[in-house]
Amino acid sequence: MYFVKTPWWLCKLYPALTWRIPVKEKTLFLTFDDGPEITATPFVLDVLKQYHAKATFFCLGKNVAEHINIYERILTEGHAVGNHTYRHLNGWKTNNEVYFNDVFEAAKYIDSGLFRPPYGRITRFQASILQKAASSNMQRTFKVIMWDVLSGDFDTTISSVECLTNVVTYTKPGSIIVFHDSVKAFNHLQFVLPKVLAYFSENGFQFKTIPN
Repeated sequence: MYFVKTPWWLCKLYPALTWRIPVKEKTLFLTFDDGPEITATPFVLDVLKQYHAKATFFCLGKNVAEHINIYERILTEGHAVGNHTYRHLNGWKTNNEVYFNDVFEAAKYIDSGLFRPPYGRITRFQASILQKAASSNMQRTFKVIMWDVLSGDFDTTISSVECLTNVVTYTKPGSIIVFHDSVKAFNHLQFVLPKVLAYFSENGFQFKTIPN
């Protein structure tokens, strides 16, 4: 089970986390988790370029280490990056020391003050440590970036049309939208991403990176 639209009460429970970004213009914040991946990420970059759109990629450290050329292309083309741990750890199920060490390991490859917890699962303690840099191992604080629209592109039980509907129905100015540049999500992503960019571009929206 997952929320396509993040409920207000969840945002209230974790007010220190970033769920959306207040804007005055028609601006959206596309994000892509779990890459870089050899097929999905270049596809995403090609489509973004067609629409002069910028996005934020929350990368896994192990994938950056394996596909450094794709990671460098993300940066060269003007997109932002964020830390998504090294091995895609679930904060609710991982010892704190192991979790922090994994984040720090990813930080060796990903130079960013943005952090998104895999599965959106992070404890209050873990979030507070990352935000305050209360560790000698960490040289910077992190902004913990969540979302208010989850596309569901990872969900193989829904259709690509349903995935598109999720985004079009719930997105508003300032929305942080989650996609995945991964093998699992690629089937939906190929269908949905071009249509999302076309639809919102035609309706006067622009796509920007999340401020670091």
